[in-house]
Amino acid sequence: MKSTRKWDNFAKDMIHDIAGSVLQAIGVWFFIEPSHIAPGGVSGMALILNHLFGLPVGAISFIINIPLLIASYLYLDRKMTWKTIRTVIWMSVIMDGLAALGLPQYTGDRLISCAFGGIFVGAGMAVIFMRNSTTGGGDILAKLLQKFRPYLQTGTALLIIDAFVVGASVLAFGEIEAAMYGVISLVCTTQTIDTIIYGMNKGSMITIHSGKNHEIAEEIMRTMDRGTTFYKSVGGYSGKECETLTCAVDRKQFYMVKEIIDKYDPKAFVIVSPTKEVYGEGFLNDPRTES
Repeated sequence: MKSTRKWDNFAKDMIHDIAGSVLQAIGVWFFIEPSHIAPGGVSGMALILNHLFGLPVGAISFIINIPLLIASYLYLDRKMTWKTIRTVIWMSVIMDGLAALGLPQYTGDRLISCAFGGIFVGAGMAVIFMRNSTTGGGDILAKLLQKFRPYLQTGTALLIIDAFVVGASVLAFGEIEAAMYGVISLVCTTQTIDTIIYGMNKGSMITIHSGKNHEIAEEIMRTMDRGTTFYKSVGGYSGKECETLTCAVDRKQFYMVKEIIDKYDPKAFVIVSPTKEVYGEGFLNDPRTES
């Protein structure tokens, strides 16, 4: 049974690696490469070297990743590193294999090209991330920077790396527009990853501190058909016991909740937190239980 589960996981990893690599290869080779942009990361460095010296993008990406993978094995998570090695190999082979086929590239509008390139690359990365692997490059560099500079946030570390590559693209391609289009492609990649991994069913978590919490909760449940939850809490300043009300709503419904709160207690203390995804009763079905 344990052996069967192990092979099932391995098969799923392979499927995700291949599918993710194909999507990334489509984005890079068909859209990004002919647009002469380098939207960050190791693939961006490889595109710059491809433009300057005509070197294959996949092979260069693999070579750049070798010292990063060694550092990851020595200083970071070894299990994740082995998965990443397999992913990087698939990415490199599929990238250069697709280029060798000589299929026509998109050479139309540059803005459309960098946007669709970013979307395909983001979709490929999201598929790979779903199996707890990475695409190497910038992900490893960011984690290494954080290990030796613990105060550095992940987003800041990635921004430093991508800014360096995008800045280098200006020198390589000889135009400032290369950096601008590179940033657009990078934004499309990031948004696509978030949409696929976290879903589109974003919402708001509302925390309410009010003496009218029960009245507010009753109207929310009656008029909006949304569940509410009470938590016992203690005021830090007053030391008094009270009840904290929370509820999750679709982001389009937040204004209605705000009106209900203002109706009963305009002075209520309210905290609104955006949520990446909400599922369960009243929202989308739980994706973990769908067949």
